[in-house]
Amino acid sequence: MSLENLSKYKKLGLSLVFDAIGMLTIFDIVWAPASGYLMSKMYKGTKGKIAGVVSFIEEIIPGFDIIPTFTIMWVLTYVLQKEEKVVEV
Repeated sequence: MSLENLSKYKKLGLSLVFDAIGMLTIFDIVWAPASGYLMSKMYKGTKGKIAGVVSFIEEIIPGFDIIPTFTIMWVLTYVLQKEEKVVEV
């Protein structure tokens, strides 16, 4: 199963679950690389890679676990992103 091909609402559900795991876990040394990997697999391209690095850094630094990085990325991708208009010639 490819995470980047999921519907936007399934990605939202996974985002909420992954953020909850990040907030609850005391094993940040294990969850930080996992969250970076999952983020880069959920969102393709450069945007996904940057989000993966941000997610890793957010999880590895103590005290920053409360930031819902996956949900913020979902909002940036599906709510705030302008739709591209296709012009046919």
